[in-house]
Amino acid sequence: MAEITKLWIADKMRELMKHKSIDKIRVTEICKAADIERPTFYYHFKDKYELVAWMFCTDAYGTDLTSVASAAAGMNKMKQEILFYKRAYEDSSQNALWHYMLEYFVRRYTDLVKEKLHTEVLDPQLAYSIRFYCMGAVGMTQEWVLYDNITSAETIVSMMFASMPENLRAVLFNKTMCSL
Repeated sequence: MAEITKLWIADKMRELMKHKSIDKIRVTEICKAADIERPTFYYHFKDKYELVAWMFCTDAYGTDLTSVASAAAGMNKMKQEILFYKRAYEDSSQNALWHYMLEYFVRRYTDLVKEKLHTEVLDPQLAYSIRFYCMGAVGMTQEWVLYDNITSAETIVSMMFASMPENLRAVLFNKTMCSL
């Protein structure tokens, strides 16, 4: 039941974001659109930014981080919801979507690498490479959503994968690292 309520609230937020940016939407408006009381909203989300982050994470959850096709499909879904993602990325508050996205992908890549290496602790250089790669990928995704209406999702994802640090690529794709 809780998941259905969260999806309902998210659907209403998407509708509101077709007409306003995040900073112009009040929790009261979200509650009114979803026909819920404020305590119900706050039971599920601490604020509207956490709601938008949850919406993103829900959309991104099924993405295979090692598949160009899967990542491109996720980005093509973003293109279908372009107004929502543009408004989310335009927000530059302390709770901006890109912060949530960065932490989300760092966590997912870290968990994947730990699993592949059968370890609980990552080498500091590998941990840095994950954060470095995710920072670049999230930043380029933001740029793509806000300013690039031409380049295909497949091309963007291929360029991201090609820019992945060698030590991270070696772990994710079981390839030996090239000598520097």
